[in-house]
Amino acid sequence: MKGRLKNLVIRVKHYLSGLSFRTGVIVVVVCVLLYILSFAQLLLPLSAVTKSTLWVVLFGMAKAAQYAAIAILGVEGWRRLMSRKRGN
Repeated sequence: MKGRLKNLVIRVKHYLSGLSFRTGVIVVVVCVLLYILSFAQLLLPLSAVTKSTLWVVLFGMAKAAQYAAIAILGVEGWRRLMSRKRGN
């Protein structure tokens, strides 16, 4: 069982690292939007249970997108993205 899970993680990581830089940037943008939504929904007039559920779902999706973006971009892609952000 442990070997299968490890093999699956390696295959997913390899697949994600094969995606383009542009795809990684799109996933980063989606990640930021999900983080914003996860906290902005707290301002809506909803019940506490609904707010909690929405926060958990949106925050979890944001974290998943964050880790996927890191796997897609890698270290060099992240540096490239940050250098573009700074205007270098």
